[in-house]
Amino acid sequence: MRQAIMISPGVIEHHDIPEPEQLKDNEILLRIRKIGVCGSDIHVFHGKHPATPYPVIQGHEYSAIVEAIGKNVTKVKPGMKATARPQLVCGECGPCKRGQYNACQKLKVQGFQAPGVAQDLFVVPEDRIVPFPESMSLEQGAMIEPAAVGAHSTNRATGLKGKNVVVSGAGTIGNLVAQFALARGAAKVLITDISDYRLNIANECGIKGTLNVKNLSFEEGIQSFFGDEGFQVGFEAAGVQSSLDVLMQFVEKGGQVIILGVYSQNPVVNMFYLGEHELNVFGSMMYRQEDYEAAVEMIASGKIITEPLLTGSFPFSQYLDAYQYIDNQGDQSMKVMIDL
Repeated sequence: MRQAIMISPGVIEHHDIPEPEQLKDNEILLRIRKIGVCGSDIHVFHGKHPATPYPVIQGHEYSAIVEAIGKNVTKVKPGMKATARPQLVCGECGPCKRGQYNACQKLKVQGFQAPGVAQDLFVVPEDRIVPFPESMSLEQGAMIEPAAVGAHSTNRATGLKGKNVVVSGAGTIGNLVAQFALARGAAKVLITDISDYRLNIANECGIKGTLNVKNLSFEEGIQSFFGDEGFQVGFEAAGVQSSLDVLMQFVEKGGQVIILGVYSQNPVVNMFYLGEHELNVFGSMMYRQEDYEAAVEMIASGKIITEPLLTGSFPFSQYLDAYQYIDNQGDQSMKVMIDL
């Protein structure tokens, strides 16, 4: 079967390897169909991901068809559509024991610290499998993982219902966070970016509040959209110092800032605003099983829209071309898929 390996930043090799051997009783063999390229993958491509060694088999957001199952598997049957969480956890540390396994002390993520799905066939245990309805497309299935990030991060906020929200960064993750904030009952949601292209995509996904901070300052945009109400919750999904700064400066005192962006360089946290404004600043790490299930439900019901986010598709043999396309397109691209 085919397999793609990034042996060093910017270098991908293709190999033909043996298919997986006999499954264990609790294992599922997946035939990978679509792989989404995400911002963290791009960090790896440029050698700027802080926790990824080389060589690495990438691919962690994907859709697949169940090829075969172990004798004890009950959640799926061959022929069903499915994806799976990419987290490998110890199950024994403090976070795992309290159910916070997404922050496992020994966490490894497939596609980064463990082999990912950039191959024809892939084996997963039943406890991480996530089936999705036949009514969902394979492209939608590959968007379950980033949608689960939106589901989890919006649950990190304390009570979004009726609150005003700002999402900084209108890439795929920021877009999905904003959609989930609206779906969870936020009063008004404003998404910010420096790309009109991405902000227009946000509009297509039902996010009506947009702000290009190149054209209007953050402070002026906040006043224009929210008036004297201001905003009570901010999500930093851009991984940019300036975004974190303005969220902490302008969020309502006593408000919440949830950080889920990946920073190529550690940001400086303004301790004046953190302390003097008594802010609640939370990290948000990936997702848990219930977030995947929420993502499936929301996409299948049409409450989360993914189609406008799809920018392009490349065959598996052109994996490297997909990265180069994303680099060349810059802010004119959103989600690019690898088609197996």
